[in-house]
This record gives sequence, C-alpha cells and structure tokens, in this order.
Amino acid sequence: MSRSDTRAARGGTGGGTKGAAGGATVRRGGMARAVSSTAATKVLVMGLSGLIGIFTSRMIITHFGTEAYAQYGLLTTLSTLLPFADLGMAAVVINAIAGSSDPRTDPVVRRTITTAMRILIGAGLVIAGVALVITLLGWWPTLLGAGLTPGSGSIAAFLCLAIFGLTLPLTVGQRILVGLDRTTTQTATQFIVAPFMFLSVAVLVLLAVPADSYLAVFSYIASGLVSVLCLVLAARALRPQVGAAIRAVPRVRREPNVAAFGLAWPMLAQMLALPIAMQTDRLLLSHLTHGTELAQYNLATQLYGMVLQTIAAAGVAFWPVFARARSASRVESPYRPTLVFTGGALVASLLLTAVLPWVTQFVSSGKLTLDGWLVGGYIAFIVVQAAKYPIGMYMTDQRGLTFQVLPIVILVPINLGLSWWLTLTIGAGGPIIGSAVAVLLCQVIPNLWYVRRDLARRRAQAGADAAEAAEAAEAAEAAPESQPAPGD
Repeated sequence: MSRSDTRAARGGTGGGTKGAAGGATVRRGGMARAVSSTAATKVLVMGLSGLIGIFTSRMIITHFGTEAYAQYGLLTTLSTLLPFADLGMAAVVINAIAGSSDPRTDPVVRRTITTAMRILIGAGLVIAGVALVITLLGWWPTLLGAGLTPGSGSIAAFLCLAIFGLTLPLTVGQRILVGLDRTTTQTATQFIVAPFMFLSVAVLVLLAVPADSYLAVFSYIASGLVSVLCLVLAARALRPQVGAAIRAVPRVRREPNVAAFGLAWPMLAQMLALPIAMQTDRLLLSHLTHGTELAQYNLATQLYGMVLQTIAAAGVAFWPVFARARSASRVESPYRPTLVFTGGALVASLLLTAVLPWVTQFVSSGKLTLDGWLVGGYIAFIVVQAAKYPIGMYMTDQRGLTFQVLPIVILVPINLGLSWWLTLTIGAGGPIIGSAVAVLLCQVIPNLWYVRRDLARRRAQAGADAAEAAEAAEAAEAAPESQPAPGD
C-alpha cells in the first residue's frame, strides 16, 4: 500500500489535502447546519417513533405481560453488547470517504469499502456461529439471567443474534452515508423500525399468536431493513463505487485490502471495552434483582433513549466535519458544540421528566413506576453523554482514538463496580448512575484535557506553516528575475 493510500485510510491527513480543502471545505456555520439538521431529523423521527413505540409497549405489556416486556427489552439490546462486531471498520470507512477530495472516483475509497465488507462478512458469520453454539450448549439462561423465558427464550436469543450477524455486512451503507455528510439521510431511515414493530405486534395480537418470547426478533428484522435501505442509498450517492466494491469482495488477490489496522485497532479496543461497561445494565438487573426493576429500567431506557439517540445521531454528524478539517489542515474547536450539546441535553431531559408521570402511567397501564434514583440517573447520564460527543468526534484521528483506549479500559471496572454496588443498594437506578459517574471521570474529563493540548499543538503548527509560507513568498518576491525578456 502506498503512503498516500495509508494517509487516506487514516482519515486523509496528507496527500490530497489541497483537493479536500478545495472540494469539501465546510464554511463557517456549516458544522452547525449539518448537526442541527441531523438533530431536527432525529427529533422528528424519534418523536414519531417514540409515539408509536409507546403504543407498541402498551400492547406488549397489556397482551403479553410484564415478563414478556422485560425479555423484549433484554433481547432487543443484545446487539449493543456487540458493537465491536464491526471491528473498527466504521472509523476506517468514514475517515476515508470524508477525507477524500472525490470519493466517487477515489480508488482508496473503493478498496476501503471492499475491505470493510470482507471483514464484516467474516465477523457476521462468526457471531451467528457462536450464537448457535451457545444455543446448543444451553448457555443462554446462564448468560442472560432470570429475565429470559425458559425454553423459548433461548431460541429467540439465537434468532436475534443470527439475524444481526447475517445483516452485519449491510451496515457499511450507514458508514458511507455518514462519511458523505449525509447523516440526516441515515437518521431518517431509522423511522422504518417503529412502524414495523407496531404492525408486527399488532398482527400477533389480532391473530392471538403466542409469540411473547419472539417479539424482539422483529426488531432485528426491522434493523436489517434499515441497513438494506442505507446501502441502496449509499450506492446511489457514491455510484459506481459501492457496486464495484461489492463485486471486488471475492477477488482478494486482484483487489487487496487496504491497511486499516492502524486506525481500526483503537476503535476496536473501545468497542470491546464499552459494551462491558455501558451495556450490561440489564444483565446486572436480571441477575441481581427479582422484582420489576428490569421492566422499570426498560421503560426508562425507552423514554429517555429518545433524547440519547437524538444526541448520538447529531453528535456523529461532527465526525466528517472534523475529518475534513484535519484533511485541509484547518483547526476546528469542539468547545462551543460541547457547551451547546450539554445545555440542550439538560433542557430536553428536564422537559421529558416533567411529563414522565403521565407517560409512564399510560404506557404501563399503571403497572410500573419510575423512582427518583432512576430518573435522576438518566438525567445525569444524558448530560455527560452530550458533553462527550463533540470532543469525542474531534478525536477520531489515529492519535485521538489511541488516547481514548486507556481511559475507557479504566472505565470498565469503575462502571461495573459502581453499578453492581448501586444496584444492590438502590435498585433500578443503580446501573445508570454508575454509568454516568464513570463516563464523567473516564471520558469527559480526560478527553477535554486531550483536546486542549491538541488544539494548542495544531494551532502552533498552523502558525508555523503560515510563517514558513510567508517567508517563502517574500523570498520569491525579492529574488532577481531569472527569465530573459522577450527578444533578448
């Protein structure tokens, strides 16, 4: 792989800088427009999806019971324990596309997509295979705890992960859309999930199908449909790159992989550590509690998740902005977006909290209540997550991703220890409070320290480059004419 290929795979920090600067420079205010557009779309999608989801949850609780709802929440988030399944390819694909001056014709972009699809096909088959082995050995009840329905729950868990694994390669389309700065489009496609789930559950209820253990399977089918749509849209936006990349997947010798390890390994390390810390809350509740705590947590997650998902979708929109800025040697500070995100998240979570008693009463038909610890924990978690996103998206080059690995590794025991202790002490609110404290200590504070130092380094380098260019220009003006005049 050539040096320019390596730089492109790492985010375009080198060759092609001038092209990237000229072809994809973000005007002042472009960042705000991109992020606000994504946030507005996410709010609309989450608003409509959340409304539909409330009626879906009500149907599940009313017709299938709180135990079925608890397992539904447990299995629908099973895939969140496996974000490392993409093996860091998201960073490689997004940075390659965002840092390219012409991604429609760039051979590095095509080879990067091919590499990602090959790796994800392998990862998806491994996940499906491991799920089959766990099912045959009867390990699902041990892994997932009392929240799993005996017998049929294990089959449902296998089906969920099998579908997740087999559709994993299709998620390349979502990464491509983000790299193309079409995060708004990628966000809008997620609206498919809620109506699909509502219609699926409604049909099961109308036909009186005893499918209480398999409700979560439909959410994985819906996610697969979203991935298919995103891949189609990405193929049209990047024509003919995606089609050529897919055709090149089996031609390993003729179309070798790009060298993606340098950027992928720190992303993969984070993806291995974060699920253990952030996505084990339901498992802790399933193992350590025996009342309605898991169902309470599911309901709180569904409601406050609307705010969290909006923050996440809008936050990811910063990624291509900062990637293009690095490619063009332009300094973009994440401080102002961090303040705006944090303040907006606090306001949104408080507004939701104000109507929470009525929404909870309606969704659960009075069967569930959310205590102050759970509500307060979610408000705190939303605020620290919002503070983390802009600075985290700034740190998506190899240097920034590598720095984040150690604090996240430290986060794991802190979060698990706090969540375990707090679950035994205060119940359903324990895990989310533990997560909020761990994110503040191990992500927000260290990342702010890194960003401050990195901004100073980049500004000093930019000043040195400007001074060098000025000196070169002065020297050129002072130099005597070396070309003879016409006619001499």
